[in-house]
Amino acid sequence: MSEHDDATTPHTPEQPPTAPRRAFERTHHGQTTSDPYAWMRDREDPELIAYLEAENSYADARTAHLEPLREKLFQEIKSRVQETDLSVPIGDGPWWYYGRTIEGQQYAVHARCPRPGPSAPRPALEPGEIPDGEQVLLDGNAAAAGHEFFSLGVLSVSPDHARLAAGIDLEGDERFDITITDIATGEILDQAITGAGYGGEFDNSGRYFFYVVVDDAWRPYQVWRHEVGTPREQDVKVYQEDDERFWLGLGGSRDDSHLVIDLATKTTTESWILPADQPLGDWRLVRERVDGVEYGIEIAGETILIVHNIRNREGDLAWTDLADPGEWLPVATSGPGERFLGVDAFDDFAVLTLRAEGLPTLRVLPRDAATESGFGEPLPWPGAGELTAVHLAENPEPATTELVITEESFIHPRATYAVQPLNGGRTLLKRQPVLGDFDPADYEESREWVQTVDGARIPVSIVRRAGLEPVGLAPGLLVGYGAYEISSDPYFSVARLSLLDRGVVYAVAHVRGGGELGRGWYEDGKLAAKTNTFTDFVAVADDLRGRWVHIDRLACEGGSAGGLLIGAALNLSPQSFRAAHAAVPFVDALTSMLDPDLPLTAGEWEEWGNPLADPAAYDTMAAYAPYDNVRATAYPAILATTSLHDTRVLVTEPAKWIARLREVATNDPVTRPILLHTEMSAGHGGRSGRYDAWREVAWEWAWLLDQLGAVETVH
Repeated sequence: MSEHDDATTPHTPEQPPTAPRRAFERTHHGQTTSDPYAWMRDREDPELIAYLEAENSYADARTAHLEPLREKLFQEIKSRVQETDLSVPIGDGPWWYYGRTIEGQQYAVHARCPRPGPSAPRPALEPGEIPDGEQVLLDGNAAAAGHEFFSLGVLSVSPDHARLAAGIDLEGDERFDITITDIATGEILDQAITGAGYGGEFDNSGRYFFYVVVDDAWRPYQVWRHEVGTPREQDVKVYQEDDERFWLGLGGSRDDSHLVIDLATKTTTESWILPADQPLGDWRLVRERVDGVEYGIEIAGETILIVHNIRNREGDLAWTDLADPGEWLPVATSGPGERFLGVDAFDDFAVLTLRAEGLPTLRVLPRDAATESGFGEPLPWPGAGELTAVHLAENPEPATTELVITEESFIHPRATYAVQPLNGGRTLLKRQPVLGDFDPADYEESREWVQTVDGARIPVSIVRRAGLEPVGLAPGLLVGYGAYEISSDPYFSVARLSLLDRGVVYAVAHVRGGGELGRGWYEDGKLAAKTNTFTDFVAVADDLRGRWVHIDRLACEGGSAGGLLIGAALNLSPQSFRAAHAAVPFVDALTSMLDPDLPLTAGEWEEWGNPLADPAAYDTMAAYAPYDNVRATAYPAILATTSLHDTRVLVTEPAKWIARLREVATNDPVTRPILLHTEMSAGHGGRSGRYDAWREVAWEWAWLLDQLGAVETVH
């Protein structure tokens, strides 16, 4: 084919479209690379849109026979969900705040009802019933009317509970137009702020609203102060971050005393604070950034609690004086197998968030006036189960005597408890309802360990129907992520039941690069050690095959950086998998990291390396980047899914990857199809409405089940 063939080749259900090729070369560190699909970088190129639409048409044709299965899966998911439901009410001042869903409607209604006083018992709200005195803050269905996509990036109530700021994205590009309303009357007070980033905070008076602005590379880098009801031209910039490695976040303290700006790279942080009753005042630095030093703050009365890594990469807890945060004095130190992540302060105790033995959990520190820090020794959290994740829920009031927490596992639906942290008492507030004949006893979960060639032991979570034995006959799905110190923790999924009931063994590979086993686990899977992530995944796959899973019936799945994992694993060992689903996959990693004008790139160099400036980093990435290492061999059946408006992983990446796979791989298009499916009205998270999201899952899993020969339920 000519290097200048610039038209998408027509296709039939048997033959896929062929992407146009345009001559392009890049040279770095003395190495010249030809990239005939580099033109796909322009997302507005009509030729790219035509190619994506042709790919969608081909994918639809090749999967048309799966429509009955897709509909069956969708109905299974839908039938297990209590469609009209509501969240646990959370007390904040004179109101109980909650969200509710209504059968047939895509989005939640955010609302509140009166709270007689801080000691009033939590109301027993019933799904489908509107509480007396309810005020609707935001009806997502009304806000989304007439649009294919809807997402909230800001939902902030002023400290006096009178005003609401709602930031809405109707495109999927994660940029939000903010509307400020009077909650009681519904009057729109302000619509001046458009194209903002995530987050926003009122000052204590509700007169001023602080919001985040992004730069041309979509990096949050400025905070602005807006006086409600005035033109945006009068807004005042209060902070700008010029170091392109740093991202900015805006929040507030639990006691509403301060606004907080947090700045972070992958290895360094810095925080600034402003009294919330002095909106025109000067922001104050907590501690100047030092490369490699990370800290997170929590204001606790006249002190600041800090989780930091100055002396211990797994984290210590310290305190300092709010008025003069100079010396940081020790409170608690992480022990073996622990990783301190953050701290939340209340009047009578503080709550430490940490990882212990590979799982998220909590630890309570009672107030103790006899100690210098004002806190006693951490109390151990009672064990919750081998694969149970414990999380602190929303707890906005410092004076609370109980904590709202959640617990869930792969087979136990999320349970929300009110816990009395100082005496261990607990009350179940809500368990996620699962309709039909669901019984957790019908399923089993366990943790196993797989040793790799370099001696590392990789934890693997295995979920399956009860009684299924490891005799090497079942179909299987292996998922993974392995980047940014993000952990693939246990969570319950109604949709996953449709896989398990068809005999599929669902496995999660907790590979290096994630955060499951602490900071060291992350560092062993990034930069020059990144290939450990991929070899770990292949080692787990090969351990599953012939033991839990039939040797020819293992599929794999991963999204975003997990899509990079999938692409790299397929290049390393295509024979290990029967099928692969890569969602919004970061598969053209080297090209992206060579372009600092792209979203995320400059801030990502601490994760992947800077191939633009560092020849060794270039060589490392060139050796594993999925797009650059496609081989002339037979790959598994491949489905790549993406979204046109994704700003995190541009549609360019999976489009180029699929085009190169089609060109180089030796797959039979009938028995080992290679498919690309693009949502033309969505962002990085896919379709936004809950019913649309269920149909998206059903579409993807119908394809996987068909490839695995597991379309019928076995129980």
